[in-house]
Amino acid sequence: MSSKWPIGTFINMAAVAAGSLLGLWLQQLFPARLEAIIFQAIGLGTLVLGIKMALQVPDGHLLGFIFSLILGGITGELIHFDEALQGMGDQLKAAFQVSDSRFTEGLITAFLLYCIGSMTIVGAIEEGIKGKRELLLIKSTLDGISSIAFAATYGVGVLFSILPMLVLQGGVTLLARQLQRFFTPAIIDQLGAVGGALIIAISIRLLQLGTVNIENLLPALLFAVLMSWAQERWQRRRKARRANY
Repeated sequence: MSSKWPIGTFINMAAVAAGSLLGLWLQQLFPARLEAIIFQAIGLGTLVLGIKMALQVPDGHLLGFIFSLILGGITGELIHFDEALQGMGDQLKAAFQVSDSRFTEGLITAFLLYCIGSMTIVGAIEEGIKGKRELLLIKSTLDGISSIAFAATYGVGVLFSILPMLVLQGGVTLLARQLQRFFTPAIIDQLGAVGGALIIAISIRLLQLGTVNIENLLPALLFAVLMSWAQERWQRRRKARRANY
């Protein structure tokens, strides 16, 4: 029987918080040379993770994948989404008296890593409908371990990623019965693929290969969902018309 509360998300949040606190403590022990090689190692690991996720593009959705990134980037630039996120980050920093200069970057990085992907959506829906938390418990373990390294790299912003995790992952659990029909396998895969492209952008930053405005590309996640939904609906109508002839 399913619970009214997103228990799996609470466990996930606790794992990330514990890992982040350990990572912040270890951060104080790292000399400059060791910190540099950790940056490179995390950058390479993040690159592999992003490529793996990006290759999940469903058959026939490649154009939607590309246009999601293009339209998302244009939208982000037009509405100055990066400035809005920076403002929100500054408000959180002021509220909790945080002085970390990489706070917002760490928050966004952790949000993408922990909240965008099939395990998040499928695990949250499974908990909300069936009360099954196995997938979220596996995710919690992985997130808790990775948060050690990412908090040591990005700072306290990784710890605060549990706030959007509560809103997104917990919200999907609470609305699971309504969202189950909407989040088809193709939409979940497309969302994860676009998220993977953004994670590749994070690795480019970490490896100092270039500068990518990840913040203004974040609306691509919304376009990925909307365009996949529209494409699936159009395909169903097309099949229905063919069946009538």
